[in-house]
Amino acid sequence: MKKLLVRRITDNALVAALYYIITILLAGAAFNDIQFRIAEVFIFLVFFRKDFIIGVTLGCLLANFHSPLWPWDPIFGTLATLLSAVFVAYSKNMVMGIIYPTIINALVVGTMLHFVLEAPLLPTIGLVAIGEAAVLILGYMLFKLLSNKPAFLNLIMATNKEEEDKKDE
Repeated sequence: MKKLLVRRITDNALVAALYYIITILLAGAAFNDIQFRIAEVFIFLVFFRKDFIIGVTLGCLLANFHSPLWPWDPIFGTLATLLSAVFVAYSKNMVMGIIYPTIINALVVGTMLHFVLEAPLLPTIGLVAIGEAAVLILGYMLFKLLSNKPAFLNLIMATNKEEEDKKDE
């Protein structure tokens, strides 16, 4: 039991660190009105293990401390990721990992950018949605491929929820 808890904490720390590092290394594309935050693909991990909500959210928070939109991005950007992660974690279909985060980030981050940068609201929401969707479509394809690999599922201590749901029907 204690060993499993240590493993879950370690896994979440690793996810948070990877999210943070990738976002900081690609910061030019990760912040402001046109965003291609590659680390957002980690949102798909919560589809396989709900506890990864912690790692993804913590990684986002830490990365957002470097945002030029301090203090708003750590608050609202992280809130958008947390809400997205919760919705994805309780989804029955992995494609929702594209839909929920795209809508939530577009509305929350787009509105924040509107108020902070005085950017036009609807175009800004649209730009955030396009950037988020582009990254998540690529992430979906990657994780859809990985979800059929027992080695990947074993590595992250998870099961393929979509396959289990098909068996239950």
